[in-house]
Amino acid sequence: MTRRKKIRIDAVTLFPEMFEGPTSLSIVSRAREKGLLELGFTNPREFTNDRHKTVDDRPYGGGAGMVLMAEPFYQAIRKVKKRASKVLLMSPQGRRFDQEYARRLSQEKHLILLCGHYEGFDERLSDYVDEEVSIGDYVLTGGELPAMVIIDSIARLLPGVLAKDDAALEESFTGELLDYPQYTRPRVWRGKETPEILLGGDHAKIAAWRKKAAKESTRRKRPDRLKNKV
Repeated sequence: MTRRKKIRIDAVTLFPEMFEGPTSLSIVSRAREKGLLELGFTNPREFTNDRHKTVDDRPYGGGAGMVLMAEPFYQAIRKVKKRASKVLLMSPQGRRFDQEYARRLSQEKHLILLCGHYEGFDERLSDYVDEEVSIGDYVLTGGELPAMVIIDSIARLLPGVLAKDDAALEESFTGELLDYPQYTRPRVWRGKETPEILLGGDHAKIAAWRKKAAKESTRRKRPDRLKNKV
């Protein structure tokens, strides 16, 4: 009997309570219930020595905002790190997160996601980070939302999580094309009809239509994804 692959993800965050809703519902919850995804949350404030549990300070050289100190996050990493761990820093300066990156991360045994705030981390912490990851070229209040995006994206790629194991292979961004248009009941809605070819039961013709429709949709919405722009 083949043992199902599972992954553990630890988030190092100042606000672990932010993860409660998104990780206890829908696909992520299903992955956890099946034992395919384990989640842990570590607050770096646990590793401070002052009564205020301070994790940030003013930047050397001056400047606006505060900078997260390296030591509390370093100790948090040490607490959860294993031999097979990969440490990812949520950062707008990092590598752009996409479906292929999600697929690669889903093959890991253990991920540690560092969620930053304020003006970011003391640069010296980067020596203990494997990769910086960005979910887009914009700035958020903290790294918790990007971490949730990564957790959700990975969870649905784990074999046995979705109702059909091949479902994730047919979604948008798996290949060059976006997903093809989808239709359901009623057959006619507000005067707009479902394409007749989808109702005939000829699977070869449906597959051909979907491939053509996916290419047309990609050319219209995301032409940057097409290698052949013709």
